[in-house]
Amino acid sequence: MRRVPWDVLLALLIGLGLGLVYSWVISPQRVFNAEPTTLRADFKDQYRALIASAYLATDNLPRAQARLALLGDSDSAEALNGQAQRMQANGQSFERADQVAALALALDGEVSEVSTSNIPVSTATIEEITNDIENIPSATSISPLSESEVPFALTETPQTIETQTIVVETTPRPTNTATPVPGKPFVLTGQETVCDPNLPNGLLQVVVLNSNRRQIAGVEIDITWDGGKEQFFTGLKPELGNGYADYTMTPEITYSIQLARGSDVALGITAPTCQSPTGETFLGGIKLTFQQP
Repeated sequence: MRRVPWDVLLALLIGLGLGLVYSWVISPQRVFNAEPTTLRADFKDQYRALIASAYLATDNLPRAQARLALLGDSDSAEALNGQAQRMQANGQSFERADQVAALALALDGEVSEVSTSNIPVSTATIEEITNDIENIPSATSISPLSESEVPFALTETPQTIETQTIVVETTPRPTNTATPVPGKPFVLTGQETVCDPNLPNGLLQVVVLNSNRRQIAGVEIDITWDGGKEQFFTGLKPELGNGYADYTMTPEITYSIQLARGSDVALGITAPTCQSPTGETFLGGIKLTFQQP
């Protein structure tokens, strides 16, 4: 009977262990030219946060749309809304959550999508987005992600970027929170079903805008159903937007929603039944947008 060559087997195991330590710890492989669609979910969240910070700096919505399209989300606005609420639930910075929510609101207001077929992946490099963030005036409070918080590297292809002159104020001036002013009644400009398993079940989200698409705080919202009525107000969660408010709906109850100052009435609102990618069903939500004409 042939004996097992333990010395050879031990040498192979030691060699395998040393090889793993070298490749995983000493000199791990770095990924370059990675497409954003291949990123992990948490890395995609950091990528969206960078895009939102750059949008705050440049106010360039088409460029933000092009960058978001590279992530491959089926609905970029819904992905941003879900991320903003996850950020708030996890105790992350209010400023960053507000930036993500603001970009989602801007996308909801766009009637047509921007074509990205002629925009290469390299236009969404971390260096370019960071350069956009650095253009923010000093009067604006923002804390962009540090280099150590970005776990992936992308290479940059030189491109022509429009430049603009920004006047930087040395002394920040206080800004006032938008408050409702007398105006025309509001119209219901958007109603959509939100199927995000990361959000609370039956979440009704309401966003109120003025005629310039600025969010308005302090607007009373009346919600009624058979045998009941309640009120809630925008602006109580400023980290998600001054004109944002939400309400938890009860399953199998039909609601009507209207602004107390006068607006279209959203009728037949009920929590929808959604299905997760794994086939499980859960209670979804509804998002309503009211705006002054």
